Amino acid sequence: MSDPQVTHTLRAKAEKLANLIAKLEQDIEQARADLAHVNATIHLFEAPEDGSQFPMHYNLDRLFKRREIGELCHEALASGPKSTRELAAWIIERKGFPAPDRHLKSAIAYRIVQALRMQERRGKLRRIGKIGNAVLWTAP
Repeated sequence: MSDPQVTHTLRAKAEKLANLIAKLEQDIEQARADLAHVNATIHLFEAPEDGSQFPMHYNLDRLFKRREIGELCHEALASGPKSTRELAAWIIERKGFPAPDRHLKSAIAYRIVQALRMQERRGKLRRIGKIGNAVLWTAP
């Protein structure tokens, strides 16, 4: 017969190894999930290749220079008052973005509102009303 002490020690060692393997498998699953999140974040910050569609969430900082949105809006408003939607469509056309989708339009419109509100505070632009839920802007 085998020694009960040896058997007991081997079973304890086997149990420790099984627990270690289970923990390492959990760590691998967590690392895979973390890698997927990092890859998705990298995809958000990279500019899409020409002809490809913009992702649903996109970092617009790489598409516009500093204060470029305000300058483009002043250029568009030189021909008369325009709504935020009209300004977004004008900027998308002016920058030559391919086949804009509603997500790109709404993201750019949001950026326009942010930029123009700051210009309004400085007295460079005015809000003159609303068309639906879009603000109508004009140069003073």
